[in-house]
Amino acid sequence: MTPGEIRSLYRFPLVVKRVVTMKSKGKMPSMYALVVVGNGRGLVGTGEGKDDTAQKAVQKAFNQAVRSMDYVERYEDRTVSGTMRSNFGSCKVEMRSRPPGFGLRVNPYIHQVAKAAGISDLSAKVYGSRNPTRVIKLAVSMLHGGSNPLDMGGFGREKGQRRNKKTKGMETAEAIGRARGRKAVDVSA
Repeated sequence: MTPGEIRSLYRFPLVVKRVVTMKSKGKMPSMYALVVVGNGRGLVGTGEGKDDTAQKAVQKAFNQAVRSMDYVERYEDRTVSGTMRSNFGSCKVEMRSRPPGFGLRVNPYIHQVAKAAGISDLSAKVYGSRNPTRVIKLAVSMLHGGSNPLDMGGFGREKGQRRNKKTKGMETAEAIGRARGRKAVDVSA
């Protein structure tokens, strides 16, 4: 990105707090910042920074957020497609697409994430833990990942066989991953 594009990004320092680390000398204070960055047209990212002063922590978090920006799939450039549910520990978030003109009726932290991503019509509910850091990270990961198809599984992480109901019975997870384009096809054979 050019310096002009970086200057024009939306930046929301959502969490800025004092934290301490116990050392042999005692409690060593520092500042922690979590920043959400987006261009309002489908790019959004989060970053975390820690430093002695809040301003330096926010700047570090902003730099990391710009590096972690990723594209968000938006339906009609205004909402998400369908309903998405996910959880991160005890924090559970459900996001639902809404008709034009509905607005953002969501948790305040998800509101800033959606605004940075360029989403204008959305409803969301947070269940369980409402820890701001967890809510923000979960919302961004849901938007980056989109809604996964049913029975997608965790290809590349799990061993064993998967049952494919429509075709030839049992296939390995690696074969299904190749068929769906998640694994490289072996061309040496």
